[in-house]
Amino acid sequence: MSRNGILSLLLASIPFVAMCFSVPLWDRVYPLVLGLPFNLFWLIAWIPLSSVCLWGVYRLRRRAVDSPDRKELSR
Repeated sequence: MSRNGILSLLLASIPFVAMCFSVPLWDRVYPLVLGLPFNLFWLIAWIPLSSVCLWGVYRLRRRAVDSPDRKELSR
């Protein structure tokens, strides 16, 4: 797998890890952030952050498609 492919997988897995495996770290009501319990704020914050991460994956994959060496996407 190429460098762009590995970076894409890592970038795409960040939201999954942040929302699923970090639960013991933020599983509490207090402190309140913007009037919301912290756990609710954390999940809501990852909605736009997931879009940013997936936009980064898209940019990495487009760079690979636009490069003269297109072998990495043919797999």
